[in-house]
Amino acid sequence: MYQYHCLNPIANVGLDLFDENYKKVEDMKDAQAVLVRSAAMHDLELPENLCAIARAGAGVNNIPLEKCADAGIVVFNTPGANANGVKELVFAGMLLASRDIIGGINWVLENKDSETVGKDAEKAKKAFAGREIAGKKLGVIGLGAIGVKVANAATHLGMEVYGYDPFISVNAAWNLSRNVKHINVVEEIYRECDYITIHVPLMDNTKKMINEEAVAQMKEGVVLLNFARDLLVDEEAVLKAIKAGKVKKYVSDFANPTTAGQEGCIVIPHLGASTEESEDNCAVMAVKELRDFLENGNIRNSVNYPNCDMGTCETAGRVAVLHKNIKGMISKYTAVMENNNINISDMTNKSRGDYAYSLLDIDSPVTDAAVEQLKAIEGVLKVRVVK
Repeated sequence: MYQYHCLNPIANVGLDLFDENYKKVEDMKDAQAVLVRSAAMHDLELPENLCAIARAGAGVNNIPLEKCADAGIVVFNTPGANANGVKELVFAGMLLASRDIIGGINWVLENKDSETVGKDAEKAKKAFAGREIAGKKLGVIGLGAIGVKVANAATHLGMEVYGYDPFISVNAAWNLSRNVKHINVVEEIYRECDYITIHVPLMDNTKKMINEEAVAQMKEGVVLLNFARDLLVDEEAVLKAIKAGKVKKYVSDFANPTTAGQEGCIVIPHLGASTEESEDNCAVMAVKELRDFLENGNIRNSVNYPNCDMGTCETAGRVAVLHKNIKGMISKYTAVMENNNINISDMTNKSRGDYAYSLLDIDSPVTDAAVEQLKAIEGVLKVRVVK
């Protein structure tokens, strides 16, 4: 029986995928797996028996990744599950910034009691006219699951699209429309594009990447869209650029005191991935990832350990070893198995940065003595008997 705990409400369509071998528990200390959305985990004590955390969403800045890795806890996210919801809101933000729809709606509300509101609207509407996005240049910084969808959709709306991502995956490259101009230097987007949308993860090297220097290179009247993370943008620098007329609009999905209510800012209360469909998709993917890991030892979409897939175990046993990425580890595992008269029929070892993961299929059930000897190897962080 596996036990799991939810730190946030998780869509039932996902939780329903857990079968009779799973039990939901109210205390995280009793769980082998945790599902989370936005709950902060940095200050939480991680139980020794906790094996996996699945974030029902893409961003994982609320989870202590290195702390988890050192404890042999695999952290998953759900890339692409909420991509369409975010993509649609990006275009809503683009249209709101291009045509003063909000201003027009507010004018109607202010004049709703006037008997001549319809006639007066014909005179007033020119103040809210704006411009179309067809024929304009869009720069997409970051071509992951969301960025690719935004870039591809923009081409169908008649925009000239520039895409930048020095680390684009093979899968993303295959899915990217041939009509998107893939560029090698982000400065070209700054110089050429009328609209710039950012879709990169928040890391040390991306924090405030849209700063005063970057804005200075942009076209007059540029529209900036941020539906990724607020800290990717130096918002104080953007506010100065709005006042100077350099930036026409800044559209953000992250409400904070810096931009809320500021002229030239359209601030949305983090609605990008809040659609029913996105929440359902994230829950389903998160549960499937947890089940495959707990039941088969396979890792898909981890953010702190390497992906590893050996399918369903057809042998007598399977052992998973999470360890530091140091030389000589494989020979030590095989020595333990040999000393315990256990034959390894198949195995794989993958590494990611400072951490590595090994799966060993064996021809006989693993003994308690072998497990303890594996745990005693220097550099081993956690040993799981999968089967």
